Amino acid sequence: MRIAVGGLHIESSSYNPALSRAADFHILRGNDLLDAEDFAFLGRYQAEFLPTFHARAVPGAPIERATYDAFKAEILDGIARSRPFDGVYLALHGAAFVDGMEDAEGDLVAAVRDLVGPDCPIGASYDLHGNLSQRIIDGLDLFSAYRTAPHIDVAETMRRAVDLLVRRLETGDRTGLCWCPIPVSLPGEKTSTENEPARSLYARLAGIEKNPAIWDAALMVGYVWVDEPRVTAAAVMTGTDCAAMEKAAADLARAYWNARTDFAFGTETGPIEACIARAMQSRTHPVVLADSGDNPTAGGSGDRADMLRALIDAGATGVVFAGIADRPATEAAYAAGIGTTSTFRVGATIDTINSAPVPVTATVGFLHRTSDPADRMAVLDIGGIRLVVTARRRPFHDLADFRLLGIEPLETPIVVVKSGYLSPELAPIANPSLMALTEGIVDQAVERLPRRRTPRPTFPFDTDFDFTPKVFWSRRTRI
Repeated sequence: MRIAVGGLHIESSSYNPALSRAADFHILRGNDLLDAEDFAFLGRYQAEFLPTFHARAVPGAPIERATYDAFKAEILDGIARSRPFDGVYLALHGAAFVDGMEDAEGDLVAAVRDLVGPDCPIGASYDLHGNLSQRIIDGLDLFSAYRTAPHIDVAETMRRAVDLLVRRLETGDRTGLCWCPIPVSLPGEKTSTENEPARSLYARLAGIEKNPAIWDAALMVGYVWVDEPRVTAAAVMTGTDCAAMEKAAADLARAYWNARTDFAFGTETGPIEACIARAMQSRTHPVVLADSGDNPTAGGSGDRADMLRALIDAGATGVVFAGIADRPATEAAYAAGIGTTSTFRVGATIDTINSAPVPVTATVGFLHRTSDPADRMAVLDIGGIRLVVTARRRPFHDLADFRLLGIEPLETPIVVVKSGYLSPELAPIANPSLMALTEGIVDQAVERLPRRRTPRPTFPFDTDFDFTPKVFWSRRTRI
């Protein structure tokens, strides 16, 4: 059994004015793909996996068209050179947005299908925050998606997708694929599977799969910070019994629709000034305060300084702010050296349209030692605020991210991060957790963002309409 492997993984906000280029991606080619930690599980199968090309990036801006075209060409060329093979596995995110193109995954899946022909099965794994289209469904035979947010089942989902493909190849069973779009588009922070109603909705999936004719059940929240026609939640079924699959998809879609007004933020939220005041008044620590509108792991630019300005204006002390992506400020800190005091203009170096820099006088307190200029990070001491500036966009999700910079979050009264819901390491230490509903490219108040291409009506942009689930089939389904 020979299976070709490749893919593309990025979440791209169409509201981000920058572009993602090849340098922004971690690229795996050939055997480097098989040796990578993300794909190490492939070694457990009695199959030969044929690596092609995989590109993965931190969520961010639309992909430059030339970059996407080059990635696509490498994937197709790698698959063509891998012949003969019995199947194809595509590791995708589902929320790529290419400059000047809509439905990027649809374009890629269709191109792979055209290359391999109608008889070769294609399976895909997806982030539950990916968007689907009929074009994507038409090109696939098997589909699986994450079931947790925050995502702690990435490896499990990739294994499940490959399990489906191997099962089909071993049994010879012909699977069908159907989906039921749901006109709801909510931010991930309102649909975390750690909270209700998402927790119960996702718990239904294992029950659906108790029917041996349903090989996989998926529930897609979708990606809301993109303005294109495929923005939607969806229920997706892979299996061998059309009647059972159709009923399961419609029932799941109806349940999601019925719960639409029950979704809520799983933490205390408020305007930026109110959240800062709450943090400063807290008698318990560490307070972990999320700057949600500029979350780089959702597609934000990661360079907005609104939160920094508000912290300074409020006279906040005992604060660690990790961090703001600002390469010029980071390089200036390295040039100045530890212990020097200088004036810096922080922020608005990526999204220069929607934000403004904040001038500060700061002492360089720490410089991360690295041979790669792109990995440089500096700590600037601004009165009672220790600000981390970085040469590239990046999140601070793990305790080790802070400790690498000589910072101990557990001993810090207020920890500010550019995040939405907190990561599995930060959430347990937050005492309390606060999420500021800040403006930005990934504004949690999604109704504030312009919608010209998003289907209407869609909740929450529209509220006074009814929905009757309608299931659509892959044109490849003949079971």
